[in-house]
Amino acid sequence: MRGVSLRTRGGSGRARAVCAAVTAAVVAGTGALAGCTSSGSASSGSSTAAARPSPRPTPVWDRSPASVAAVGDSITRGFDACGVLAECPEVSWATGTDRGVRSLAYRLLGAPSAELLAAKTWNFAQTGARMADLPAQMARAAQHGPELVTVLAGANDACRNSTERMTPVDAFKSSFEASLRRLRASAPKAQVYVSSVPDLKRLWSTGRGNPLGRQVWKLGICASMLGDSQDESEAAQERRDLVYDRVVAYNGALRDVCAKDKRCRYDGGEVFAVRFSGKQLSPWDWFHPSRNGQGRLAEIAYRNVTAAEPPA
Repeated sequence: MRGVSLRTRGGSGRARAVCAAVTAAVVAGTGALAGCTSSGSASSGSSTAAARPSPRPTPVWDRSPASVAAVGDSITRGFDACGVLAECPEVSWATGTDRGVRSLAYRLLGAPSAELLAAKTWNFAQTGARMADLPAQMARAAQHGPELVTVLAGANDACRNSTERMTPVDAFKSSFEASLRRLRASAPKAQVYVSSVPDLKRLWSTGRGNPLGRQVWKLGICASMLGDSQDESEAAQERRDLVYDRVVAYNGALRDVCAKDKRCRYDGGEVFAVRFSGKQLSPWDWFHPSRNGQGRLAEIAYRNVTAAEPPA
């Protein structure tokens, strides 16, 4: 009950008497009353505290992390973005220094110098890596205490010589869970941004019309999806559908595992949904992102990392 203000003309003695009467009446009815002042005013010791606004809790997700580590596969290494069969980490969507790409780290740190950017970023992705390789990468990243770790992995788990050799979904999920445990062991407060695995079937549909792309694919790039690219038989379509379904399942595993970690944010399947155009694919293999494609990935990541709420 709040304090009751009493005003009388009979001086403080009369006021005290009135306050005593009120106190007795209220105590009899409720068993509680705020204290009375010597001037006859009833006051509450909690009234001042109640007037103060409660401090706002600090958000768990920091929308402006000051350092970035990257783990994953050839996409994050910028493979085939600058030359044939060569890594080009300077154009990496996650940690690159290229001013044209404007990587996630470049945008988060306010377009710093290449030297400062290099001091605040680490790229531990490996060309050819699968999800089973991620725990070791994550352990290396954790040693630097990054405020944000980006994850883009899974394409190589589906891109095998045959669909039978694709990574089982349970094994994929277990490896990702192990990756987060390795990170949390050394960097418990590091945030994790997880990109969905790109739609490999859409890449096939986009690149199959390019003569150079078709020739390069014959070398064995993602044979489970891109092999016999012009074959539209029922068996070929079924094979590609199996790869597509496996990628969808991988993304479901990434989403579910990430949802259990309060400092993990999944992109909501946005990268999977991107309709990469020809100019966003490498002119050397028509599979990996070009500089333009790397910039598109950086744009998506920056929007999701800096958003007030995670993607739906």
